[in-house]
Amino acid sequence: MNGRIPDWMLERYALGELPEDARAELGRRLEEDAEARARLAALEAENRDFLARHPPSEMGPRILARLHAEARPRNTGHFRLVYAAAAASLALGLFFALENDDGEVRTKGLLPSLVVHRSVDGRVERLVDGATAGEGDLVQLSYVAAGRRFGVIFSIDGAGEVSLHLPLRGVEAVPLEPGSAVALSHAYELDDAPAFERFFFVVSDAPFRLSPILEAARSLPEGESRLPLPGDFEQATFLLRKP
Repeated sequence: MNGRIPDWMLERYALGELPEDARAELGRRLEEDAEARARLAALEAENRDFLARHPPSEMGPRILARLHAEARPRNTGHFRLVYAAAAASLALGLFFALENDDGEVRTKGLLPSLVVHRSVDGRVERLVDGATAGEGDLVQLSYVAAGRRFGVIFSIDGAGEVSLHLPLRGVEAVPLEPGSAVALSHAYELDDAPAFERFFFVVSDAPFRLSPILEAARSLPEGESRLPLPGDFEQATFLLRKP
């Protein structure tokens, strides 16, 4: 890791969201970088101040109420797609996403990943891979590009149906935004699709067409969690189990 440590990386360090090896490497770097330690302390103080003024336990339900009041649903496959105010991302716990103003930085040990939040009965929680979710749960997807330039997000359910999430339609991967977790502009209300929902985030440094990726997804054997893709692609997955 060379050069100035970007703020978005310090933020993920403060939130405990860096992979273990990247966190250890950044910790060693911080021991030698007084300026970065000062910025980290400022970020932590800013976060504490924000939470003190806007507790998630109060802000989440309040903004979610606005989300449901303003949402315009559209059925798409087995999801109920929900468009809402930009503040919906805050309601789902994405309080600290910072843009990477140092350009696209590929950090050793930092891999592309998916972040999933769920709202149910006025509560907001970040889900872990393999969590259980059910009909009516409102799910917000975010991605961490980790310096990769183009990507697609889609899911496969227990019946083998494939649904696009980013882009919602089209034939090519979209340019990815750099920085910390980037929330999609829409949330999803889960219906009664059976067994599970597995989300895939496939990325590459070069533009690519979606058809070979989606065909690989449709042909994925039952029980498999990784797509058979060429070496110039990377993928992250996130599983939601259905009760």
